[in-house]
Amino acid sequence: MTEQATTATRWHLAGDWFDVCKCAIPCPCTFAQPPTYGDCEGVLVWHIREGSYGDVRLDGLNVLMLGSFTGNPWTGEHTDPYAAVFLDERADEQQRGALGAVFGGEAGGWPAQFGEMFHPEMRGMDVAPIHVEIDEDLATWRAEIPGRVTAAAEALTGPTTPDSARVQVHNAPGAEVGPGQVATWGRATTDRADAFGFSWDRSGKSSKHFPFDWSGPD
Repeated sequence: MTEQATTATRWHLAGDWFDVCKCAIPCPCTFAQPPTYGDCEGVLVWHIREGSYGDVRLDGLNVLMLGSFTGNPWTGEHTDPYAAVFLDERADEQQRGALGAVFGGEAGGWPAQFGEMFHPEMRGMDVAPIHVEIDEDLATWRAEIPGRVTAAAEALTGPTTPDSARVQVHNAPGAEVGPGQVATWGRATTDRADAFGFSWDRSGKSSKHFPFDWSGPD
């Protein structure tokens, strides 16, 4: 009865997604290629601008994941996939249940498809303060869980990039948010994690921002 109710619940989430990872710029994963150094680890962040799960509103809430793997998940040639998830401490019990159903894949939609493909071993889940800042013009984006995770990036630019223009990719063959969205490339200024066995501290590597727009359970 509970499982049927979960899979039948209509939901919709739209907002911002970004990552920072150990790959060189641009991260080959977005092009459905193996990671730069054969393996990858990084921070994935979702900021929900507008969202609902049945009658439960999810506007403004954040989700953050730490992940690692070796090989190419897009071709099914990957091993050692691991992940840990943080849910926004501002979410109440109903909202946490809704976020868990969507991001855990039980509610269908793109997260279920991505989860089936990546199929990580979960190292843990926690509720934490997740601070997210995203410039409207995508000049910078940043997320922090104090003392545990910091992920910050600035928009990629160079000598031939017009002022205030963004370096973007359309129709990415390996879009982590699913098809139909535009990637904006960045350079990580801080990529630091120390939680659930994930530990690194670096800068200068790849980052990208995607909008996302999901619905389910279809």
